[in-house]
Amino acid sequence: MVKRQEPLGWGSCLVVSGAVIFALGISAAFLSLQGKSPLSGMALLFQGAFGSRFALEDSVVKAIPIYLCSLGVAIAFRLQIWNIGAEGQYALGAVGASWAVYHFSWLPGFLLIPLMMAAAFALGALWGLIPAFLKLRMRASEIIVTLMMNYIAVSFLDYLVYGRWKDPASFGFPMTPAFPDHAVVGRIGATSLNWGLMMCLVCGLLVWVFFRYTRLGFELKASGENIQAARYARLPYENLVVLVMVLSGGLAGWAGFIEASATLNRLQPSIMVGYGYTAIVVAWLARLNPLFIGIASLLLAGLRVGVENLQLELQVPAAFGEIMEGMILLSVLAASFFIYYRITPRRRP
Repeated sequence: MVKRQEPLGWGSCLVVSGAVIFALGISAAFLSLQGKSPLSGMALLFQGAFGSRFALEDSVVKAIPIYLCSLGVAIAFRLQIWNIGAEGQYALGAVGASWAVYHFSWLPGFLLIPLMMAAAFALGALWGLIPAFLKLRMRASEIIVTLMMNYIAVSFLDYLVYGRWKDPASFGFPMTPAFPDHAVVGRIGATSLNWGLMMCLVCGLLVWVFFRYTRLGFELKASGENIQAARYARLPYENLVVLVMVLSGGLAGWAGFIEASATLNRLQPSIMVGYGYTAIVVAWLARLNPLFIGIASLLLAGLRVGVENLQLELQVPAAFGEIMEGMILLSVLAASFFIYYRITPRRRP
């Protein structure tokens, strides 16, 4: 095993694609063990995800919050700050947007929507800032802290929808009153797509420009490559940690805002479907590239929609989708070895 002089270029796309195909093959084998036809199962999976306009639009709608969470996670990962808390930051973003509606519903839409965005970003950023502070001041592991804070955020959301914010007219179901029309992010034309798609495009472009053309982006990448060298060069490492965790939490908060406003039009426990955890898979699958994150987000969202089709047609358990996500992540991580190393035959003297 010999380390490459430079990481594999465009050939890495073939490596990652091969890993995804391998993971899908293993998933097909699991279908076979359940007595299902692997070929028809995979066909139903892709047909349910991308086989019609309705299926494709549904996949894109689910990809929007996954993309925003993944983009935020990727920013933190660039600095080798392992933010596992996108799920909690996403939940707090939904809470922040709902708070704005709950207290300022009398505002017109052109003021209320920006206020919802600001509140969602602020709460998500705050939930990312706390682990950053604990890491810098107390040397706490951001992996453990962000993971544990997910449970606090989700429980806080449940506390609100089961208690103070519960709709009296919901017949006992835990949910807030429906958002007024001027607090709902609208749809694009006659499609089921919402304007959160444009938010994804703008955020992705800004992040790409930030890392490629700004000095701060270069310092962030350099610090992520070698922390000790960054400290020796007097790069502002502590400030960069705070910056990436604020941006990471804020973007995940915006994902919660989009899901609460554009998809559910209210706050309820069903908003927590694991987008924050899926974002980790997407970020690694895309190798932290904003463009590839979009492709990977659509792929993972399509898997979620396709598994629903498998459940209806073949009575496959809902956990099958989570198995596929895990297989894809493990396969891509294992295949990434060949991006940085190559195998050469050892010659005998």
